[in-house]
Amino acid sequence: MHDSKSGSGCCGGHCGHGCNTMMVVKVLLIVGGVNWGLVGLGMLMGKSMEAWNVVHMILGGMPTLEGIVYVLVGVAAVMKIFGCRCKMCREGVCDSCGSDTKEAASM
Repeated sequence: MHDSKSGSGCCGGHCGHGCNTMMVVKVLLIVGGVNWGLVGLGMLMGKSMEAWNVVHMILGGMPTLEGIVYVLVGVAAVMKIFGCRCKMCREGVCDSCGSDTKEAASM
C-alpha cells in the first residue's frame, strides 16, 4: 500500500510516471508545444515565423538536426495518442520494486 497523501509511493516517488520512453515523450511534447505557441505568438505580433522559433534559434545552423527534432516531436505525439507498449506501462508494475503502479496512481 502506498501513502497517497505524500505522493511518494515507491522508489522515491518515481512510480506512476511511466517508463523512461514516456518521460522523453512528455519532454518532446512540452518542447514542441511551447515552440509552436511561441511561433504563433510571433506571427500574431507581426514577426516572421523564425523570429520566435526556439528550435530554429538553437539549431538553425543544422537544418537536418532541426528536421529530426520536428520528426521526434511528431513521433512523440503519435506515441502519446496510442500509449506505450512496454512491459512496465502495459502491466503497471515497477521494475525497481515490483509494486503495482496502477494501484498507486489511482489512490
